[in-house]
Amino acid sequence: MTILSVQQWVAETAKLTQPSEIIWCDGSAAEWQQLTDLLVSSGTLIRLNPELRPNSFLARTDPADVARVEDRTFICSAHEEDAGPTNNWRDPQWMKNLLRSRFKGSMRGRTMYVVPFSMGPISSPQARFGIEITDSPYVVLNMHIMTRVSIEVFDRISAGAEWVPALHSVGAPLFDENGIASPDTTWPCNVEKYIAHFPETSEIWSYGSGYGGNALLGKKCMSLRIGSALGRKQGWLAEHMLLVKVTSPAGKAFNIAAAFPSACGKTNLAMLRPTLPGWQVSTIGDDIAWIAPDSDGRLRAINPEAGFFGVAPGTGIKTNPVAVETMKANTLFTNVALTEDGDVWWEGLTDEAPANLVDWTGNAWNPESGKPAAHPNSRFTVSLSQCPTIDPAWDSPEGVPLDAILFGGRRATNVPLVVESRDWEHGVFMGATISSEQTAAAEGIVGALRRDPFAMLPFCGYNMGDYWQHWLNVGLGLKQENRPRIFQVNWFRKDANGKFLWPGFGENARVIEWIARRLNDEVLAGASAIGNLPILGDLNVDGLAISPEQLSEIFKIDTAAWSQEADLTEAYFAKFGDRLPAAMSRQLELLRGNLVGTGGSEIQVAS
Repeated sequence: MTILSVQQWVAETAKLTQPSEIIWCDGSAAEWQQLTDLLVSSGTLIRLNPELRPNSFLARTDPADVARVEDRTFICSAHEEDAGPTNNWRDPQWMKNLLRSRFKGSMRGRTMYVVPFSMGPISSPQARFGIEITDSPYVVLNMHIMTRVSIEVFDRISAGAEWVPALHSVGAPLFDENGIASPDTTWPCNVEKYIAHFPETSEIWSYGSGYGGNALLGKKCMSLRIGSALGRKQGWLAEHMLLVKVTSPAGKAFNIAAAFPSACGKTNLAMLRPTLPGWQVSTIGDDIAWIAPDSDGRLRAINPEAGFFGVAPGTGIKTNPVAVETMKANTLFTNVALTEDGDVWWEGLTDEAPANLVDWTGNAWNPESGKPAAHPNSRFTVSLSQCPTIDPAWDSPEGVPLDAILFGGRRATNVPLVVESRDWEHGVFMGATISSEQTAAAEGIVGALRRDPFAMLPFCGYNMGDYWQHWLNVGLGLKQENRPRIFQVNWFRKDANGKFLWPGFGENARVIEWIARRLNDEVLAGASAIGNLPILGDLNVDGLAISPEQLSEIFKIDTAAWSQEADLTEAYFAKFGDRLPAAMSRQLELLRGNLVGTGGSEIQVAS
């Protein structure tokens, strides 16, 4: 492959979209300055007080363009069954024909930016390269932070590296086909939106939205949906997982990847400040991990991203002080509130709201307004290099060897604080059955389970049943002694009165300590119907206001409730038909047999 393929694609796209000019981006500081100046002058960005928040900006989107649009996100595989029951499928040729009609003239009057980017350190054997074409300078700025934008990508492509074409337009031309002008807005977008992925040809086409993962095509689109399809073909894993290094007081280090659905404590764990003396947690990544077998038969992981694209509300001085410190400067904020002195605020940043703000829609706000000042999905974009807990290995081309994998959901019942899988196959079953209990009527039936296998429900680029089989296959290719141990955690179990049994936040380090001690073979575990549980005396709860009865409750296994859950799992698995791996059915029957074998309605791990 040569750079000619990129030039041809850019020329063909320009002919279709008809931009006024084309700019080839280089990722430089000068480019950043030019783009921020442009967006401030156009009103898209507000420059924040440089004394309070240096080199930082606030953007306000169109109220109709504030989040991922999963119902407009498509996997366009050649055969519908290859997309599977968890994805929206469209025929690839049908979708391309439709999108060509939408992209025709979509950039009239606008600038086309050609953004060469690397997911992962450019020199890493696990890195993959992409070229995003976009008519949004806001997108270019975010790509500067979230990826490695560099002209060196062109050199890699010229040397033969494969690359992913990623085409994006906000779908808001400034002139129609007759040359009649339309007024511009500070947040151009289109009411019609499509985010289409073509796994056989590794292409991404995104139209209509200028927001987040809909438009930053290196993120969920390439890193997960196309990345997972590439990983299946090439023998690696693209995962919605954080990466951390945990170091004991004795200096023993363990690398852990963890998959958590939204609102399950993912960012808190990625930037955890342990309450236990001597223990340290350093951040490698907060959202995505690319994991590949090495020559020694073990898994190594890189964080393909270069920045955080974090949810602001709930991120506060008490809940996540590391994140707050990370965004002190050089940060793009989207849809948060503006303070009177030119700084930002959102719900959860501080205990009390300022008396007067400008809310995310640009209107005056005070604590009596009766509505949030920041949008619930408002965001911050900031470089990983600014994180106080960043690990030096975050940018290592070789990645880090994985010692453990964690799966977690938000469960008020059934699932204990921590449980270890018996083996790799059982661990894949754990990941396949991850779920959270719906807590609000807006989410569906309160208490019903929302399945999110491997936290990949919106992000797997092919049939989820095949994805589980791929995980099983990867495990078979590893040396047994080098396979990461797999655990399931649940910080959210409640008592009969609806109160959390576990304090969470920094105290989650106590669970991580037990996991690390298991990895180091320092403690035993007790067998249960669902996996291996801590011997209660081995879980460090010194100084916690948690009674023996509460601790016992947080590990209780109710066999009747688990039997009901097994029935729900069987019904869920049935959706995948003959694409369901036999190993998943085998594990389900093993669970049922274990539950019957306990001989009682409740079982308890030894204390």
